[in-house]
Amino acid sequence: MQKSKIIITGGCGYIGSHTAVALQQSGFKVLIIDNLSNSQENVLDKIADITGIKPDFEKADCTNPISIKDIFSKNNDAVGVIHFAALKAVGESVAHPIMYYKNNLNSLMNILENMVEFNIPNLVFSSSACVYGEPEKLPVTEQTPLQPATSPYGATKVMGETIIKDTVRAHPELNAIQLRYFNPIGAHPSGKIGELPNGVPNNLMPYITQTAAGIRERLSIFGNDYPTHDGYCVRDYIDVNDIADAHIDAIQYMIKNNPGIETFNLGTGRGLSVMELIKAFESANNIKINYTIAERRPGDVPELWAISDLANQKLGWAAKRSLEDTLKSAWQWQKNVSGLK
Repeated sequence: MQKSKIIITGGCGYIGSHTAVALQQSGFKVLIIDNLSNSQENVLDKIADITGIKPDFEKADCTNPISIKDIFSKNNDAVGVIHFAALKAVGESVAHPIMYYKNNLNSLMNILENMVEFNIPNLVFSSSACVYGEPEKLPVTEQTPLQPATSPYGATKVMGETIIKDTVRAHPELNAIQLRYFNPIGAHPSGKIGELPNGVPNNLMPYITQTAAGIRERLSIFGNDYPTHDGYCVRDYIDVNDIADAHIDAIQYMIKNNPGIETFNLGTGRGLSVMELIKAFESANNIKINYTIAERRPGDVPELWAISDLANQKLGWAAKRSLEDTLKSAWQWQKNVSGLK
């Protein structure tokens, strides 16, 4: 029996690579499209080390309509697309808004256009908790009203969801599931893939692990005067492998049910402050982190965490990994990358 093919844009990246592993382990054939702007091609070999199968790969930019049309025309037997490819740094988006709008929206529209043309029916969209802006009430559910985005990055996710809804409405043969991730952390338990940003990290966890490894002199914590229980930003930190699993559940759900368009939160239901996460990392790995308090970062909301009951009810998905195991996996990955024992 021929395996069902899934196209993953941005599949060499952090969440994309873990999802590629989960897809292959679930029996899917994977084609990765990535321009390697914030990832490395050797991730393909790491995926092969874990699964025994090296994914097919096309180096291409999703904003290039000619490249994407060529790839989709050769892979029109795919049953779905998982669209990760996007710029994703909140602070950078505030400094370079046009770059974010051009990249994130043009890439999505190219993908949708080719899905329609080549009859590829199922899309999983990598959305974000930032679509909620600064919500009036916590925790957020999928029915929580969307507040104005606090960054251009967040705005591209809100606009992206609107573009997808309008496209599915106009093309009923399409299905789309929008997954609003909260804060993915951790690494694959094999220690072979994890979060490895090019240059200075924008996310908290690689900054913590790089500081622990001595790559960074200290961790900068952006603000300690937020209106939260301890003054630090509060987020919902979720294991990247749990997020990867949700994409498998979403694809299988669409293939079985043809649901049109649906939206799901992916979180743990628990908010942790930046300081609580640092202390939990220190405790899990028996190591101290050198940190300093810096100015607040533009675009950051004080606190945000989720209820993910809808994903549990409809997709059969739930966050399973413990925080301690997740933090241990993040440190093991960093040690492997840095050659530490």
